[in-house]
Amino acid sequence: MWNEKKQSPPSDRSHAVAVIIFILGVGTLLPWNFFITASQYFNERLNVTDGTADDVQKDYNYDSWMSLLSQLPLLLFALLNSFLYQWVKERLRVAVSMVVIFLLFVLTAALVKVDMRPDTFFSVTMATIWFINMFGAVLQGSLFGVVGMFPPRYSTLFMSGQGLAGIFAAVAMLCSIMSKTDTQSAALGYFVTPCVATLGTLLCYLLLPHLEFANYYLNRNQADKLDLSNKLMSSTDKIALNGNVKDLEAKGVPEDSGERSSVFAVFKKIWVMALCVTLVFAITLSVFPVITVRVKTVYPENRDWDKVFTCVCCFIVFNLMDLAGRSAPSLVQWPSKESRLFPVAVLSRLIFVPLLLMCNIQTSKLTFLKHDCYFVVIMALFSFSNGYLASLCMSYAPQLVRSRDCETAGTLMSFFLFLGLAVGASFSFLLGGLV
Repeated sequence: MWNEKKQSPPSDRSHAVAVIIFILGVGTLLPWNFFITASQYFNERLNVTDGTADDVQKDYNYDSWMSLLSQLPLLLFALLNSFLYQWVKERLRVAVSMVVIFLLFVLTAALVKVDMRPDTFFSVTMATIWFINMFGAVLQGSLFGVVGMFPPRYSTLFMSGQGLAGIFAAVAMLCSIMSKTDTQSAALGYFVTPCVATLGTLLCYLLLPHLEFANYYLNRNQADKLDLSNKLMSSTDKIALNGNVKDLEAKGVPEDSGERSSVFAVFKKIWVMALCVTLVFAITLSVFPVITVRVKTVYPENRDWDKVFTCVCCFIVFNLMDLAGRSAPSLVQWPSKESRLFPVAVLSRLIFVPLLLMCNIQTSKLTFLKHDCYFVVIMALFSFSNGYLASLCMSYAPQLVRSRDCETAGTLMSFFLFLGLAVGASFSFLLGGLV
């Protein structure tokens, strides 16, 4: 009965599974993107004194600590999740992660209306950042594993959803800049939004296994395992009766017993894609946003344009083109996963580092590409290539392993994605010092 289903899987009616996987992609990054856009709110609260003579205003270096305490747990717990999946069920990992992230944002939203000393507020905020990224790493790693069980186009949809999360955050930033509301009200709106989004994402995830199309792919690994075990036992019995212990493969039975491969065995098959996704994000994070936010317009006399230049030309352009890049593999996939040109295409993105350093950064001596148009074009190509190549990497990796190892491949790829973020964030300190 299973073999019949395997030959003709059910259809994704009304594209319900596609929509849910897209929403899961949005939900994984929407909360953190909204956290980043509230940077001004956090800095203003940390720079407030209580008015006493003994109270000295401190430089908390919020942005640097935020970067450090976001990348470390992402990397550490993505690595942990690469092994955690063998002992803790995926549904429990995802559900617990979403609930904890939801509660942390409820806490953050509540604290908007609570007066606290800067030291205490800084400590609470840093702890929140750590735990959000800790559970966010487990969540993303687990969902990449789940998405890896579906056909390749669903990995592209998931990555596209993540790209859309950045657009929401960028638009929210633009609205806050142009609005007349106070910082506190804007911050409250920021944190209520990811609360609702995270709750909606959790409900979508819980609905997923109840859809026939999703149920087919989510349960396929277990069915394959039982089918293969039965086949192996049947063939072994025949061999014993015939007194012949030769090649099981000649009877169409693989050497293994249907068990999942080890993490290292899966890594040996996907290491090229793992290295490529690391390089893609390392190059991106080394200059975005630490270098890109320092680029200024050549029309500072236009105050309205000067006010929104960074938001529009840096964040909105990046997120729009990144989303376009993540969606493009559904139309064309080049280079192929076997092509030697794929690593070359990834390495070619290094050219964007000097190009962005040569844009209109007032404190830099390397400025040659001053006009706003240069910056917009470079940012568009930079972000499109980021989304396109990252999406291809995440889509190709599960295709290089057996169906029962797709979850392991997806989980490993998420770890190397986070590794790229951490490496890029580290290099950003060095490049930031150059300008």
